[in-house]
Amino acid sequence: MSTAAEIGVWGVPLAILGGAIRVSTPFLFVSLGETLTERSGRINLGLEGTLVFGAMTGYAIAYETGSAWLGVLAAALAGSVFGLFHGWICRFKGVNDIAIGIAMMLLGMGLAFFFGKPYIQPVAPDLPAISFGWWSDIPQVQAALQVNALFILGAFLAVAMHWMFRSTRIGLTIRVVGDSTDAARAIGLNPNTVRLLSTAAGGALAGVGGAYLSLYYPGSWTEGISSGQGLMAVALVIFARWNPILSFWAALLFGGAGALGPALQSVGVTSGYYLFFAAPYVLTLGLLILTSSPDKAMDGAPGELSITK
Repeated sequence: MSTAAEIGVWGVPLAILGGAIRVSTPFLFVSLGETLTERSGRINLGLEGTLVFGAMTGYAIAYETGSAWLGVLAAALAGSVFGLFHGWICRFKGVNDIAIGIAMMLLGMGLAFFFGKPYIQPVAPDLPAISFGWWSDIPQVQAALQVNALFILGAFLAVAMHWMFRSTRIGLTIRVVGDSTDAARAIGLNPNTVRLLSTAAGGALAGVGGAYLSLYYPGSWTEGISSGQGLMAVALVIFARWNPILSFWAALLFGGAGALGPALQSVGVTSGYYLFFAAPYVLTLGLLILTSSPDKAMDGAPGELSITK
């Protein structure tokens, strides 16, 4: 009996599940980073550039050192530098954080393309994956259930961040600053410092998401590696209502949309194949439309965000 026959009707959902896990990981890290940043009262549209620069930095350092994990660390450091720079500029009076974010996005992509040209051909080491398909002898099942360590780390991070916002002093500080600058100052907090550090931490997470792209899936450095995932993650945060746990599930949803085309192709559906690559973008547009009600669009949004004023 052929392998395809052994899998049967479970082939497509299994392929979508495996693809969703692989594709969702960058969405997860960028959305968690943006959730942290926005909960402090700042929106960072520059995470697309941070994602791309993190992918280039992680790949370059992994190639030069022979260690994929050093590449991830370097990508996180690069992302935090971008976040610090973004946060520092936004401290000045009259500066619009949305406009600065767009400028940072272009800067990050430009720097990545410039410094990354020597690393398009070299092969860097891959990040490790954990096999959850050991129980099966079917290669497709084993491949679908290869879960990268960063996805598991991201899942734990979503839970930890949710707990932080609800139960810790740091989380309460970020929430107070995000909801009201005046209230934060009244209790002795420095909103600029809190937002600066939150933006830096959010940038670091976006950088890790970029390292996943170049060091695992698709696992190479190219100038078109991101495909707008950083910008889609901003829409994902709004859809998830600034909740880290909901961001995790929303990332899986976006990942599943991105995996739909390859999953259908794997079972022989090739008609209009390239149209399925548009699924994540159509989903992003659809979710923004569905959540654009004047009564519900900003439910749960921090009061100091530019998009709420």
